[in-house]
Amino acid sequence: MARSEDTHIRVSGIQPVQVLAGLIGLVYLALGIVGFARTGFSDFAGNPEVMLLGFMINPLHNLVHVVVGVLGIVMASSSATSRIFGWLLFLGFGVVSIWGLMITGIISRNPVSGMGNPLNLNAADNWLHVVSAIVGLVLAVMPARKVAHISSPASTPADATTVSTPPAAAAQTQTMPPVDSTREPAMGADATPTEPSGTPKQHRMPRLGRRSAAH
Repeated sequence: MARSEDTHIRVSGIQPVQVLAGLIGLVYLALGIVGFARTGFSDFAGNPEVMLLGFMINPLHNLVHVVVGVLGIVMASSSATSRIFGWLLFLGFGVVSIWGLMITGIISRNPVSGMGNPLNLNAADNWLHVVSAIVGLVLAVMPARKVAHISSPASTPADATTVSTPPAAAAQTQTMPPVDSTREPAMGADATPTEPSGTPKQHRMPRLGRRSAAH
């Protein structure tokens, strides 16, 4: 009986999306920590003239970087959460990018101009956030590395074969009396008794001729 094999596709090992999410988290966490070292914690949402690698920062901006970094490191623990982190990057930095483009005047219309510039954004920040949003989208749609597992199910026992007995043989089996193998066969009238050695007994015939002569 042929065995059927089942193939299961499973996600195996550390996925590239997890590695990338962890690296992004480390980069943003480092930017936030170094940024706090530059700005301190005063004038939290102000516009100090503090630069880090060409990016304008303030304590609130640094806090955003730290939060993004911690989320990236924590959510890199699994493939599913890494993709969720990618969607968060795409949506969050997408909105911040559009807001920054309006603040810096690249987009002329700014419906939220009354909020000012609490993150102290400049053109370099905008392009960093645009790139981060694109990378987040890549994380969200990155395919998982899967491995095919082939498992063979336990073989089923063979069906029992039923042997049918012919009706005549069945009737003969029911009517035939049991045979006692220890019982000696009966001797008939013509049967010749045998000696223990298996030779037939010899009987002496009477001598009728002599007796008749004497009389």
